[in-house]
Amino acid sequence: MEHLKKQTGVRAAKFVKDGMVVGLGTGSTAYYFVEEIGRRVQEEGLKIVAVTTSSVTSEQAKSLGIELLDIDQVEAVDVTVDGADEVDKDFNGIKGGGGALLMEKVVALPTKHYIWVVDESKMVEKLGAFKLPVEVVRYGAKQVFRRFEKAGYKPSFREKNGSRFITDMQNFIIDLDLGVIENPLALGQELDQMVGVVEHGLFNQMVDTVIVAGQGGLQILEANKEK
Repeated sequence: MEHLKKQTGVRAAKFVKDGMVVGLGTGSTAYYFVEEIGRRVQEEGLKIVAVTTSSVTSEQAKSLGIELLDIDQVEAVDVTVDGADEVDKDFNGIKGGGGALLMEKVVALPTKHYIWVVDESKMVEKLGAFKLPVEVVRYGAKQVFRRFEKAGYKPSFREKNGSRFITDMQNFIIDLDLGVIENPLALGQELDQMVGVVEHGLFNQMVDTVIVAGQGGLQILEANKEK
């Protein structure tokens, strides 16, 4: 599977041209995209500036000599390449398995061409088998947790090394074990309006291109949406 992920990341890098502002995603597949951009910068003299979606990606990019800017220093991002944990037939997705959903969405919104790189196991009929990450403020987090319990969303606090996981933005993540999400748009709106929720991992109708790696090779899928 790793060689498929690498192929996908390398293919996505072909969308990057000189002079672009590039969003660098987070995760095991996006890692190879960042590696290829670094190679092109060093070996081909590719001239770009980048913004990143996590501290992990920032460290990787710095080690490769990629020039970084803060997201607030740019008006727009020309192309962002990131991974996804699930993608449905309507090009809605779940992201945040790596805990970077807030920064990922902040970078995605001003992006002109938003690309996901995934393997074929991530393509699903309906979202929900992958637990939905919800980033919440630490103050009153248990109150939000109880609301999710009452709604039947089967919440659990994400943990790391025996303690609650803390995001780059210093928040907690509550993962919702939903099984099937019948209406991602409605659920996204519900979470958007919930006090204490900073951001959620539903990336609805945001992606433009999905590059899918499978045993039969790479597929490039284009979402039918108006820019």
